[in-house]
Amino acid sequence: MLHITADANIPFAHEAFGAFGEVQTLPGHAITPDTLSKTDVLLVRSVTEVGDVLLGGTPVRFVGTATAGTDHVRLGELADRGIAFASAPGSNAASVVDWVLAGMLSVAADRGEELVGRTLGIIGLGAVGGRLAPRAEALGLEVLACDPPRHANGAGGLVELDEILAQADIVSLHTPLTGPGESPWPTHSMIDAQAAGRMKPGAWLVNAARGRVVTADAALALARTRPVLLDVWPGEPDPSPDLIEAVALATPHIAGYAWDGKVRGTVMLADALRQWAGAGGPGWRPPLDPVPTLAAPTTDSGVAWLDALARQAYDIRADDRRFRAAMADPADRAAAFAELRRTYPRRRELSRYALTGAVPPSLHAAVSGGLGVTLNP
Repeated sequence: MLHITADANIPFAHEAFGAFGEVQTLPGHAITPDTLSKTDVLLVRSVTEVGDVLLGGTPVRFVGTATAGTDHVRLGELADRGIAFASAPGSNAASVVDWVLAGMLSVAADRGEELVGRTLGIIGLGAVGGRLAPRAEALGLEVLACDPPRHANGAGGLVELDEILAQADIVSLHTPLTGPGESPWPTHSMIDAQAAGRMKPGAWLVNAARGRVVTADAALALARTRPVLLDVWPGEPDPSPDLIEAVALATPHIAGYAWDGKVRGTVMLADALRQWAGAGGPGWRPPLDPVPTLAAPTTDSGVAWLDALARQAYDIRADDRRFRAAMADPADRAAAFAELRRTYPRRRELSRYALTGAVPPSLHAAVSGGLGVTLNP
C-alpha cells in the first residue's frame, strides 16, 4: 500500500488516489520534509516548491503536479534521485482561454468598443494559445501567431515577433518562462521597454502566461497609455501598487483556476499514477453533474451582448474587485495574494454551460465557437 501526500486543493484527492493507498491531504505551504517522512507519492499544486530541499531524506518515489506548469518543480533534481514525475499539461488551457476572452469582452464593453475586425497577436501557440486562436476567430478577430520553436520544427502560418508587435491591436502572451540558458528563444523579459515601444500605438497587452515575461517598467508604461490585462505579475506575489492601479484588468494568477481544469488535472495524475504503479482496472473519473444554463441577454450590441452572456458564467470583474481590495494594504500584499488564490471561489468553464433563449443570428458563431457555450435548439 502506498502512502500518498496530496495538496488539499487538489479536488477529489481521496476519491481519485485512495485506491492506491492511504491519502493524507495538507495545504500546499504546509508540505515539509517532516510531513513526507513516510510518503511514497507526493501530489502538489504550484504553491509547493519541489526539489532536493523538500525531498531530501524522504522515501518519495513519485511526484505529480496537478498543474500544466512545472516551474515549481526542479525536474533535474528529481531525475538525479530517480523519482518519477508527472504533470497535467493542457488541463487548465480552456480555463485560461476563458479568462482571456472574458477579459477582452469586459474591457471592450466598458470602453464602448467592438472586437470584431481587430487583430489579435498570439505569442506562443501551445496548449493555451492553440485553443485561443480558433475561439478568437469565432468572435470575429483576425489572428496572427508567433511561435519560434514551432516555426523551427516546420509549422507554417506563423509570423515573427516584430510583426505581431507592429500589427496587432491586442497582444496576448502564452509562453513558458525561459532564460537564455534554457532555450534558443528565451522569454524572460521578452516584453521590455524596447519591445513595448515597437507595439502598435494603443495596442492592448494581455498576460496570462508568466509575470516575468514582461518587465515591470514596460508593463507600467503600457498601462498608462492603453488597456493592459494582467493575471500574472512582475514581482509576484507582491506586485507594484502603481501597476495594479494602472492596469485595466487585474487578477491574482487565477486564469487557470476553473473547477473543471482542476478536476481534469486530478484525472491526469490518477492515470499517470496508475501507470507508474502498474495497476489494472478502469481509471478514476469524476461524478457527472448537471449542465448549468445561461439566459440570453436583452441588449442589442454585439460586444455588450457577449460580455453580458459571459458574465453570467464568469464575472471577471468580481475577480478584479476582490484583487484590488485585497492589495490595498501594502504590508500584506504577498499574503493577501496567496490567500486570494487559496480561497478562490468555484467557477466553471464556459463550455460547461448551455444557453436558453434567442441568439442574434450574427452571434451564433461567437457564442458556440468563441465562448464555447452550447446553443439549445
